[in-house]
Amino acid sequence: MSVEVRNIHKHFGPVHANNDISLRFEDGRIYGILGENGAGKSTLMKILSGFYRIDSGQILVNDRVAHYDTPRGAIQAGIGMLAQDPLDVGAFTVLENFVYGQPGGILPDWEAARRRFSEIEKHLGFELNPELSVEYLSIGQRQELEIIRLLALGVHVLILDEPTTGISAEQKQVLFSSLKRLAHQDGLTILFVSHKLEDVLDLCDEVAVLRLGCLVGTAQMPVTTNDLVAMMFGQELAPASRDDIPFGDIAVEVTDLHMISERVTLRGLGLKVRAGEVIGLAGLEGSGQQLLTRACVGLIKPLGGRIVVAGKELTGRHYRDFLAANVCFGAAGRLEEGLVAGLTLTEHFILADPEQTAWIDRDRGTRLAADRIAHYHIHGQPESSIEMLSGGNQQRVLMALMPPAPVLMVLEHPTRGLDVESARWIWEQILARRRDGTAIIFVSTDLDEIVTYSDRILVFYAGQVTEVPDARRTTVDELGHLIGGHSVLSGEAV
Repeated sequence: MSVEVRNIHKHFGPVHANNDISLRFEDGRIYGILGENGAGKSTLMKILSGFYRIDSGQILVNDRVAHYDTPRGAIQAGIGMLAQDPLDVGAFTVLENFVYGQPGGILPDWEAARRRFSEIEKHLGFELNPELSVEYLSIGQRQELEIIRLLALGVHVLILDEPTTGISAEQKQVLFSSLKRLAHQDGLTILFVSHKLEDVLDLCDEVAVLRLGCLVGTAQMPVTTNDLVAMMFGQELAPASRDDIPFGDIAVEVTDLHMISERVTLRGLGLKVRAGEVIGLAGLEGSGQQLLTRACVGLIKPLGGRIVVAGKELTGRHYRDFLAANVCFGAAGRLEEGLVAGLTLTEHFILADPEQTAWIDRDRGTRLAADRIAHYHIHGQPESSIEMLSGGNQQRVLMALMPPAPVLMVLEHPTRGLDVESARWIWEQILARRRDGTAIIFVSTDLDEIVTYSDRILVFYAGQVTEVPDARRTTVDELGHLIGGHSVLSGEAV
């Protein structure tokens, strides 16, 4: 099954998101779709998968013009998309989500559905419990479920938008094996949108690079990382780095923390973070990092222990009390927790304005939004709806909403889904606050990011925590061993 986009144009107000893009995708191949944040990658994929209507241009399937403007129409044409945040129903089980949207009406054949689910799951090498509620699945497992569901719907062109963000190395290995099997053995067409150049180099047969809404070139693999960077940004980028600074007084102290989730238990965790210090949290998803981050901002109440911020006892207090103590939080789910879908940029800055009174001053909000848009290089207008921005621009908005010099900044995956240059820009903003005395605690699945920007690292494994006291003296490989539950020195499980 071949798919072609021809002379595609798409505008969002004054933004020309896709500008005369033409590409052809053949079956049995994996195509990498690259570009900096806001380059138009996701827009093009959402057009192809029926989420957006094109302003002009054509979509051709097997050399015939296809007419659809909904995701259902795209799936009927054989094209399906796995979005950055899988479109599942948390209250449903795995099997119920699999059946949801399948033909069969209101009385599905559950045994036939179970057999079909098991057949596809085994073919791909996935391991999912069909009776488990989706709310207990990791991001990687939810992605696996969505791929199974799309294949059961008859998809022959599978689009994946940033699928390796927020999943473990083991989950990525399983995902890549299944994608190679689907393309090279089963003959599907895979479109792989990613900002992680090493993933594209490892997986793809061909790449297409977009910049500022335009197609700037394609390349057959293999190519080098420097080749891809030059195509994306017009030049090579210098290695990432950070300055060493003297630390101040203790900004946050966690003592004998005891917490339990559905998947893991933390007992006796202690941590002291000084002003200006950066603590990176590494580990497989669900190993306990999120328990610590959310306890440190008042979103989860610990069963035992103490949390003290700038000398103030905050154990068991509400999120509002942590905000009042100048603690800020950047959640992993941008639209789910960090931003408000449906609101404009101006409305976001009005909500976050500490000087805002009960009487809303829209003129002040518009001026504030325009100032922050300019300072943080956000590709959008004060009246732009937040969900119309790219993931990278949403991340810039999150950073713009944070106070300039908090006591503690807690961040979950601060560069999730960002290209190299945008990720470095985000870290420039974080490190600027660090130089002003802010203590930083952040979670990331990108081990290079953990090693590059941390002073100390806490590695979580099944509720156990191992401290790496000097991030400069460790490597990504050593972290990988710790994350897998093995001591670097002894080779034994920790």
